[in-house]
Amino acid sequence: MSFEAPAGKNSPQGLVRALTLTHAVLYGLGVTIGAGIYVLVGIAAGRSGMHAPLAFVGAAMVMAFSAASFAELGTRMPVSASEAAYAQEAFKRKWLSLGVGLLVVVTAIISAATISVGSAGYIGVFFPSFPEQSIISCVVLAMGAVACLATVHSVTFAGVMTLIEIGGLILIIIAGMGAGSAVVTRLPEMLPAIGEMSKWIGLSGTTLIAVFAFIGFEHLVNIAEELKDPRRTLPHALFLTLGITALVYALVVWISVVAVPPEELAKSPAPLALVFERLTGMPLFTMSAIAIVATLNGVIVHMIMIARVVYGLADQGNLPQALAKLNRVTGTPLVATALGVGAILVFSLAVPIAGLADLTAQFTLVIFIIINLALIRIKSREKVPPPDVFVCPRWVPVAGLISSVILLALDFVVR
Repeated sequence: MSFEAPAGKNSPQGLVRALTLTHAVLYGLGVTIGAGIYVLVGIAAGRSGMHAPLAFVGAAMVMAFSAASFAELGTRMPVSASEAAYAQEAFKRKWLSLGVGLLVVVTAIISAATISVGSAGYIGVFFPSFPEQSIISCVVLAMGAVACLATVHSVTFAGVMTLIEIGGLILIIIAGMGAGSAVVTRLPEMLPAIGEMSKWIGLSGTTLIAVFAFIGFEHLVNIAEELKDPRRTLPHALFLTLGITALVYALVVWISVVAVPPEELAKSPAPLALVFERLTGMPLFTMSAIAIVATLNGVIVHMIMIARVVYGLADQGNLPQALAKLNRVTGTPLVATALGVGAILVFSLAVPIAGLADLTAQFTLVIFIIINLALIRIKSREKVPPPDVFVCPRWVPVAGLISSVILLALDFVVR
């Protein structure tokens, strides 16, 4: 089976193929490395202490199975609303395709709304007299305006913010490496003894938390239609995003638990800011400013992804065709973008986000299950894979399916 990305039905040329591997990796890092790590460090340290970095390495290994499935499906079908297209190709059920696409959109809206509220909290530190709802509105509308730009411009803007965001984490890594030899000499403490079953069990629970810090890399498939060479670029972007994220997370968590006792780290409302202050002596607001950039970047990349999924669903005939229209100047789906921005604004201002935020990870795991099933189904129907696509072994989507089911089950047990 070979699937060519179609031109948009409402535009002669469809979405513009202007994104390079650099754009894709920066986008992937921006949507994956988010403000969550600034909180997850404390939670992971509280659960697994000096062993916490292993949880992030384990989580990356689990995510790699699904990343390979997304890489193969993305090179077979480099289109927007990718997950919906995969489900349609595998199961030939239009209702399932629409359901998967809408699940992706709703998950991203909830996530973006949560990040918007978090961003307002950080900004409020610098502007305490501004009402929170006013800050939220300004954040959502301003980032929505950026998302309306030509894709190469909005992704470049988000890419610059990603570099700042990652730069904050690299500052912690550099400060930790220069603070003394403990980062190296204490490495044996990271690995629990073979017979310490309670610590290994606790580590598995921490891995479940760490998995949620990697959610987002899969959104790369939704800009596949705008990559210059998706069949080469997409697999590299997916695995580079996952690998760089895992390396940064593991180093940051290890330096954190070495610099600050895990018990103290777990009690801190701003654990990475505490680590930064302890290592450098610089004030907390420095890391808070970087956290603002991280959260704003998270809002932008989610908006871009939501618009592409809505556009793709409309272009596939699952939603009104008006949502598939591209602006002649920017080449982007402005109506679809406006719809996403409006939904994020409503959720941010009117819905208690705390309870809904828990659904983000659960919905994502459900999507992973469906995608791995889709690849298993597609592979079972063909003897030889199509040429010029990334091909993963048949056992990989099976491993991705099993690991996603286990993580979803563990999530409900832990909660």
